[in-house]
Amino acid sequence: MTSILIGLHITVSIALIVIVLLQMGKGAQAGASFGAGGSQAMFGSTGGNFMSKVTVGAAVIFMLTSLTLAYFYGSPSSQTMMPSSVAAPAATPAPTPTTDQK
Repeated sequence: MTSILIGLHITVSIALIVIVLLQMGKGAQAGASFGAGGSQAMFGSTGGNFMSKVTVGAAVIFMLTSLTLAYFYGSPSSQTMMPSSVAAPAATPAPTPTTDQK
């Protein structure tokens, strides 16, 4: 189950990066290098609205998979490597110094 969620999470993460880069920006317009300039002609005047909805959908899926994975890995499991009680190490007596004077 967790491996499926991890795969979905990685796929949505990559898709979210690509979707954000393809959107038209007001600054440097990084999406133009990936061909986002033609997206307005393809989607018409609602291109920004469509891309915004896709971005929101991918972000919601990303957050849900993040929370689900955090819940699965944060819950205490029944199998643990640590014993239920740890005994204190036995105290070893300190060696007595010898006074060997000749």
